[in-house]
Amino acid sequence: MSILSIKHIAKSFGTFRAVDDISIEVAAGETVGLLGVNGAGKTTLMNMILGLITPTSGSINVFGKDIAKHRLEILRRTNFCTTYAALPGNVPVFSNLLIFAKLYQIDQPKKKVYELLELLEITSLKDKLTGTLSAGESTRVNLAKALLNDPELLLLDEPTASLDPDIADKVRKLIIHLQKTRKPAVLYTSHNMRDIEEVCDRVLFIHQGKIHAAGTTAEIKERFSEENLDDVFIKIARSDKQPI
Repeated sequence: MSILSIKHIAKSFGTFRAVDDISIEVAAGETVGLLGVNGAGKTTLMNMILGLITPTSGSINVFGKDIAKHRLEILRRTNFCTTYAALPGNVPVFSNLLIFAKLYQIDQPKKKVYELLELLEITSLKDKLTGTLSAGESTRVNLAKALLNDPELLLLDEPTASLDPDIADKVRKLIIHLQKTRKPAVLYTSHNMRDIEEVCDRVLFIHQGKIHAAGTTAEIKERFSEENLDDVFIKIARSDKQPI
């Protein structure tokens, strides 16, 4: 059963077509990688899934329900992590996470926050003002926020950005562990091809608002006759000048 079902979705801003006839299905326990250059349409697509932007055409159903009609109900079972949206900077880390835990109506919210701080190895940051954190620390705090409600649909936008290799590896292993134990549907964007290779079951390359290629990493590398995803990414990114 699909947790996320997107059918023929499109979004225009004036004459610019940011997303152009995209269809995606993501099942429980499946991680789908969303790749593309900056401006390819990934963020617009994520914002439509969250109900922040209204599609020009097409439909988005989550848990079998239309996001436009059941947004609040859907968002209670969904969460989102991005390095490009900061939590309130003048609030300590623990208080920030506790506020969100209460908004999500988590049972034993303090216990849940402490568990996630320990899981992500950021307990030492609990009393620091969120606005004073490094980029890597902020990324881990944002990830903790995204896991508070044990989401059934998890949208991850560059979750290992700004992390050193050791912590990035731990985050990848954490996401894999979550998939095995809780089986959320995950939509995962990254410019780190190691993330995609290790974490994702399938990959979708978006280029100029359209899905340009789809399949497992092995299938895509074979299709484009490349040994690694970085070279596939470059080939697709330059495909408007150099047709594939």
